[in-house]
Amino acid sequence: MSDQTSDEQDLSRNEVADHLQTLARELRGEGPADVTVGNKSVALDPASVIEYDITVEERSPMLGGERETVTVTLDWEVEENAN
Repeated sequence: MSDQTSDEQDLSRNEVADHLQTLARELRGEGPADVTVGNKSVALDPASVIEYDITVEERSPMLGGERETVTVTLDWEVEENAN
C-alpha cells in the first residue's frame, strides 16, 4: 500500500526558504519528523541515513519558454525499530 500527500503553491522566495528550513529542523537529530503538506501534517520516521538527490533543469526559451526547476528527493527505508 502506498499513500501520497501533495501540495502545490505559489510562494515568495522567503516563504519557500521558511518551508525548507522547517523541513530541515524536522530532519535534524533522531526520532519522528512531522512534515506539513498543505493543511495536513504527516508523521514520518526518517532513517539515520537518507538518500538525497537534487536535480536542476534549465529549459531553453526555444522549448516553450525559459524556466528553471529544482527537484529535491529524499528517500529512505523505514528502520525496524521505528515507531
